[in-house]
Amino acid sequence: MAGTTYDLAMLFWEIAAVVVGAGLTLLVVLSAVRTVAVPRGEQVLLAQGLFAMSSHAFGALVRLSRTEDGKEAVRARFAPITMLSMPFVWAVGVIFGFSLMFWGLGVRGYRDALVLSGSNFTTLGTSVTTDTPELLLGVAEALLGLGLIALLLSFMPALYSAFSRREALVARLEVRAGEPPSSEEFLVRANSIGWLDSLADTWTSWELWFIEVEEAHTTYPALNHFRSPVPQRSWITAAGTVLDSASLLLSTVNLPPTPEASLCIRSGYVTLGRIAQFFNLDHDKDPLPTDPISISREEFDGLCDRLGAAGVPLVADREQAWLDFTGWRVNYDKALVSIARMVDAPYAMWSSDR
Repeated sequence: MAGTTYDLAMLFWEIAAVVVGAGLTLLVVLSAVRTVAVPRGEQVLLAQGLFAMSSHAFGALVRLSRTEDGKEAVRARFAPITMLSMPFVWAVGVIFGFSLMFWGLGVRGYRDALVLSGSNFTTLGTSVTTDTPELLLGVAEALLGLGLIALLLSFMPALYSAFSRREALVARLEVRAGEPPSSEEFLVRANSIGWLDSLADTWTSWELWFIEVEEAHTTYPALNHFRSPVPQRSWITAAGTVLDSASLLLSTVNLPPTPEASLCIRSGYVTLGRIAQFFNLDHDKDPLPTDPISISREEFDGLCDRLGAAGVPLVADREQAWLDFTGWRVNYDKALVSIARMVDAPYAMWSSDR
């Protein structure tokens, strides 16, 4: 009777081990597929947890760095190292999950089941079995391991291709808006070369840039944390500079309205809003034109004075210009500042300095 009870208890634990191992493996595989292969921004708990732990670790290293260059070097390594660590997390999860299934199928003890699982996943063949169910399970684990490697190999080129396309236009902005970029420098330089009324192509290029950034930065959330090759550049401060420049052009500069600038602003605030929503950051989905913004009236007046002194033609009614500017800026203000804070962006006027 005692032997029967023991056998039933052991059978229960074996079945439980197989079920838990299969569930863990399925969870890891689905996480990998959703992170890499699904062309849609989805919240993946495993990836979120890894980035949260990595963020705390790298944050501590940033605080320990004594120079700004050292801090920036640590920040630049955060996203790539975290991304490259994800396959190891997937591998550990799969190996652990299959080890439970091997133990449930009769491999004794658990250390031998773990070694067998690791051997099958890596296809090293250091541990083998001749039992048919265990052999079939080992083949499935080996194929799964190869599949995860294939996912990674296909994922990294796509990620860095999106990064390269993003940075091309960000780098071009340095020529037009300085480093760090500012809407003031953008408008002054455009006016000095007679381009102030010939920026339609610029706004169209950035409209398309915003559309691509939205798709890439929600499909590959880690891309938000990838920093520019030059420490003073950032995709989010570049976005803020372009949006502020377009808003000032439409509200404050004495030129006929430019529809391309309006479309660029709309594309920008839709993109930043969806990225902020993806990360559950503070943003306004449908703000009122009269809602407060992070720019003060004194800052706006100071900018207008400097633009006027540089020869930029400004509208006569400063009060209306302020109301029009806030009406544009309020659409992207909170999302811009929230994302700049999240990615710890370098200093730039009216974005990361808020």
